[in-house]
Amino acid sequence: MAEIKNITVDSKIPEGPVAEKWTNYKAHQKLVNPANKRRLDVIVVGTGLAGASAASTLAEMGFNVLNFCIQDSPRRAHSIAAQGGINAAKNYQNDGDSVYRLFYDTVKGGDYRAREANVYRLAEVANNIIDQCVAQGVPFAREYGGLLANRSFGGAQVSRTFYAKGQTGQQLLLGAYSSLNRQIELGKVKSYNRYEMHDVVMIDGRARGIIAKNLVTGKFERFAAHAVVIATGGYGNAFFLSTNAMGCNCSAAMACYRKGAWFANPAYVQIHPTCIPVHGDKQSKLTLMSESLRNDGRIWVPKKLEDAKKLQEGTLRGSQIPEEDRDYYLERRYPAFGNLVPRDVASRAAKERCDKGYGVNNTGLAVFLDFSEAINRLGKDAVAQRYGNLFDMYEEITDVSPYEEPMMIYPAIHYTMGGIWVDYELQTSIKGLFAIGECNFSDHGANRLGASALMQGLADGYFVLPYTIQNYLSDQITVPHFQTNTPEFDEAEKQCIAAEQALLNIKGKRSVDSIHKELGHILWDLVGMARTKEGLQEALSKLKALRKEFESNLFVPGEAGNGMNVELDKAFRLKDFITMGELIAYDALNRNESCGGHFREEFQTEEGEAKRDDANYFYVACWNYEGDDNAEPSLIKEPLEYEAIKVQTRNYKS
Repeated sequence: MAEIKNITVDSKIPEGPVAEKWTNYKAHQKLVNPANKRRLDVIVVGTGLAGASAASTLAEMGFNVLNFCIQDSPRRAHSIAAQGGINAAKNYQNDGDSVYRLFYDTVKGGDYRAREANVYRLAEVANNIIDQCVAQGVPFAREYGGLLANRSFGGAQVSRTFYAKGQTGQQLLLGAYSSLNRQIELGKVKSYNRYEMHDVVMIDGRARGIIAKNLVTGKFERFAAHAVVIATGGYGNAFFLSTNAMGCNCSAAMACYRKGAWFANPAYVQIHPTCIPVHGDKQSKLTLMSESLRNDGRIWVPKKLEDAKKLQEGTLRGSQIPEEDRDYYLERRYPAFGNLVPRDVASRAAKERCDKGYGVNNTGLAVFLDFSEAINRLGKDAVAQRYGNLFDMYEEITDVSPYEEPMMIYPAIHYTMGGIWVDYELQTSIKGLFAIGECNFSDHGANRLGASALMQGLADGYFVLPYTIQNYLSDQITVPHFQTNTPEFDEAEKQCIAAEQALLNIKGKRSVDSIHKELGHILWDLVGMARTKEGLQEALSKLKALRKEFESNLFVPGEAGNGMNVELDKAFRLKDFITMGELIAYDALNRNESCGGHFREEFQTEEGEAKRDDANYFYVACWNYEGDDNAEPSLIKEPLEYEAIKVQTRNYKS
């Protein structure tokens, strides 16, 4: 892995104190007058919280927006599955929260590997999100009719997480979707449903359009604009088993990466502690249970190995183990935060107990999340008011009632903190190409606090990009609307058609899913919750062998360009997942330290906690594509600079 040392990374972070940077930026940014906005076109790829909020807001401002959705409508975005909440420092509970506290908790939760300026801006605009959502009908108002319940999530000691009845992500997306629909009706947004981006088109070194596939007809189509915004989510489905929706993929990001956009911190993937454990080898998806359950649910395993063995054999139930024989290991190890430690800490602690043999299901890979104490303290009705929808979902899946028996949970891949590198303006290393939401390398650092993904997506779309993109577009007013009959579009479409035909021509014997499952096992076993130098080297070797297997033995039925072909679409995504898997492994191998979601077993404290190396790894790792998927990417370093926060070892014990 060669390091490129002659490139200076310009993050465009404004001067001045961290609390004043965003205000000063807005005061001096370039603007586009309303009449000129009508002359400018913007492509927004993705219709989750980030994409829908950005598309609707840019259209409200007057820009012409082309919005692309992989599903049949934006309402099916992955955000809608979010069972948890959204953070903001409104301090409704009067428990000591503030913008600074949200900023500090986020930086600390990310193990001091985020940009200070970006995080402070995120905390600052978070309160605006609540007001925006209330205006759209989301039940977050201060004076509420029992529909709002603020809770605490992992990594915080205050109740700043806004949690709507049902699924918060669904409520938020419906709000954004209503704004988007209004702009579609007004003609300011052209909505392209069932389209998938395959390539970004460059003209004179700037992003000027995309090649997207109509997933219904199977045909490639061309679209041009003055700027392109990517809002296509993270790359968690590289692991196959993840909490992400089945269609989530990293192909748009990989297309940008191959065109020269740096990919930053790919090793930072988040393991969520409250997922329903894997059952058998046929399971295709893991179900995410809200982290809010940790407010009242207590996490434990048996103290006695013999009890654990009986649980694994099915001869003993969790409710039959007396209180004195239960090990509430998070409360034991982290007295101050207890069950509310950050996700990476809670996940590794569960793995440690299970590795020692204390797992509580037939696979030995599960711990208990127990509500018996809360039911005794609050009553069944009160617990049902808070968590009834989650309890019902758990019982539907497992046929076990959480009111009678403790839930079983185990960590799984959930969110990815790495992504396309962006500067303070959310612009990638390619001019005119922006990335927002989970698709960019984000404002979280090496670990994300719960309920901050929805916060970042809406912050980027509603309150950050609409300002920063004007700095870029202000000198594009005299550039006429682009035509798609240019050599650049011709070449890009030609390459897309050729790539698709190459997949069909392999004519091997293995299905897409069988290879994807193999990829998932490699990544989870060797590049998952715990990593070693030897394991990562083995992973890279296995991934290269898997690529060869993919290229020589893949079977995709049907043909190209003739109607819907789901297997062909999946094959295209899998090719990118393999490249993504290698990128994660390269980054994890380069970073000889442990921090947040990146845990190298060689680098841990005596107590088994992550051990950072700030002297050598206090930087954003930006990976540059070297022209071929088989070539090792090169590394560009963006040094981190902290002014407001003292960098120290994380402590959740006191």
